[in-house]
Amino acid sequence: MRAEAAVRKLGRMSCLRTPPARMDTRHRKPTVQKQSTLRREFVSGSLAIALVGALAPITSNLAAENSEDWIIGPQRGEGIDREALQKILDDARSVRSLRSVLVVKNGSLVGEQYYGGALASDLEGVNSVTKSIASMLVGSAIQQGKIKSISETIDRLLPAAAAKAPGAAAHAITLEQILTDTSGLAYDYRTQMRALDVADDPVAFALGLPVDAQKAGKWVYNDAAISLISPILVHAQGMSVEQIAQRDLFGPLGITRVEGTRDKSGNFMSYRGLRLRPRDLAKIAWTMANDGRWGDKQVLPAEWVKSSTSFHVPTSWSAAPMQKTGYGYLWFTGNLSGHPVAWAWGYGAQFALIVPSLRLAVTTTATNPSPADLVAQNNAVMTVVAQIVALVG
Repeated sequence: MRAEAAVRKLGRMSCLRTPPARMDTRHRKPTVQKQSTLRREFVSGSLAIALVGALAPITSNLAAENSEDWIIGPQRGEGIDREALQKILDDARSVRSLRSVLVVKNGSLVGEQYYGGALASDLEGVNSVTKSIASMLVGSAIQQGKIKSISETIDRLLPAAAAKAPGAAAHAITLEQILTDTSGLAYDYRTQMRALDVADDPVAFALGLPVDAQKAGKWVYNDAAISLISPILVHAQGMSVEQIAQRDLFGPLGITRVEGTRDKSGNFMSYRGLRLRPRDLAKIAWTMANDGRWGDKQVLPAEWVKSSTSFHVPTSWSAAPMQKTGYGYLWFTGNLSGHPVAWAWGYGAQFALIVPSLRLAVTTTATNPSPADLVAQNNAVMTVVAQIVALVG
């Protein structure tokens, strides 16, 4: 998946830089490519968030690293056998694709290991974990009354776009169907992701797809349907997705460095493209494990967190030794080491896994594998996570 050379100008640019190329792909290994990109940094409050034009990644380094953004576990203990945990983290070096494993217990960072030369300050591509974060923003919008309910249909959520596609079968798709990947929208990520990525009007692309009645109501991985979340949020909130994310999520969590991907219409992609520090990915996970709370702030409605991380539909995907894999609202669900869990899952075993019954969160980042190596990598990383859950449980 090659970054586009031509970047859409967005008014006056605050700076000009050619960043290192990165890839967020399900089909090939990352490669470095030459790019010529215009970059605009959006800075409001404490958040420096970088977005791309036409798929080209950009990096924001305006915020200083904060080494005090977590309570570090050794001072608190948290009842974990620290030597046994460290052995698991050390042994995980055998998974050569791993770049980080972080463990949070009762709000304290009790384990943190980096691999393969990765640093705590690195922004790591989390791929489809982006979807789960988009779901969190939907929950906030519903709480605020900006979206009435998950029963709302696309023709009501995106009236202007729907008017340009009269009679489209997608009009009747509900927000709940998008969140549970059960829309039936006829899309195959293996052959159509590139077309979605480079579409001049991604909303028109999605609304132009037919609905497969036989698949509606069943879980089918669907970037095209989920891509509609960004324009839905923009229409509902009356501001850009980066502004929404800062106000409702990143700002309250103290996340100050984010890299995202902008589609050709100018929207922040809701189905892929986020890059976060591992410690900030852990903040996302712990907030979900903690019923939507970060410190003394109720960042997300507890009811939304519960609904998002509860089983709604079975899936055809899993990662051993996970059992009983299902899907909530863009969060996977299952049972691991005898405990109910939920997790955000990005390509290549980017995991943000929560075990609410243990007040535990585990996150992982890894390099993007080739499709041939994907299953083995997913299973190897999930096995490390399972060992940690078994130790704590």
